[in-house]
Amino acid sequence: MEHIPAPWTLLDGLVMVESGRWHEGRLWFAHWGIGEVVAVDLDGKAEVMAAGPPQMGWAIDWLPDGRLVTSGPEITRHEPDGTSVTHCARGGNEIVVDRAGRIYSNGADFDFAGGGAPKPGWINLVEPDGSHREVAGDIQFPNGMVLTDAGATLVVAESFAGRLSAFTVQDDGSLTDRRVWAEGLGPDGIAVDATGAIWVQTADTFAHSGDPDAPQGAVVRVLPGGEITHRVETPLPCFACAIGGPEGRHLFLLCNEFEGVDRLLEVQERRSARILVTELPR
Repeated sequence: MEHIPAPWTLLDGLVMVESGRWHEGRLWFAHWGIGEVVAVDLDGKAEVMAAGPPQMGWAIDWLPDGRLVTSGPEITRHEPDGTSVTHCARGGNEIVVDRAGRIYSNGADFDFAGGGAPKPGWINLVEPDGSHREVAGDIQFPNGMVLTDAGATLVVAESFAGRLSAFTVQDDGSLTDRRVWAEGLGPDGIAVDATGAIWVQTADTFAHSGDPDAPQGAVVRVLPGGEITHRVETPLPCFACAIGGPEGRHLFLLCNEFEGVDRLLEVQERRSARILVTELPR
């Protein structure tokens, strides 16, 4: 297994960060607790690009025509003139858009932040006209999703099960042939690289050693079947990762303190979240 160079800080002083996406030469992300979509360049210059819901549990992506969409209590479409409209009344947690403009949205119908009893989650398919239907169920806390194999495969992080699960995408967007892509992980927000490998959090991401100088998180590159080829450690738990940069060789790590759901507000008030970045080997 190859270790990646230690990451450096790109942006700090943030409340809570998630859903990193490389888009139009910058890293865009969801600034949870503030309700902003923010973009930052490789020099650390940040700009608020749009509004998002002032809560946890939402993500960003773009329709094929370039319009931004955000999840949350509903899926919102952000128009070029700055207005925002409801794209789908049924919201969700993570989202990913396919080439046809269909949105895969996932969620679980219990209040995680409020300590609600866990329930199995789901994946919905939202058509371009805003209609939706469930295409997968019994997901153990669905989190990050990616489309790979030129859109033929959808991979979802099942956080409570510690695994990545894959589905075959049918022509109508339906999901079939459910299978384990990799397991023994601690998946949250994930990213797929140009070779089809997935960057994902390890099972020890939230297992603090008690040593304040020890890494509190790690992200690995995993192949179908579970082989791990690379690893990078982070000083805080990594909630999401993204790949981008001018040559597609920058790995962005969106890191937040985490002391349990009952202390989320306390942690957010410290504004200790940060975005780290490192360069991947050629």
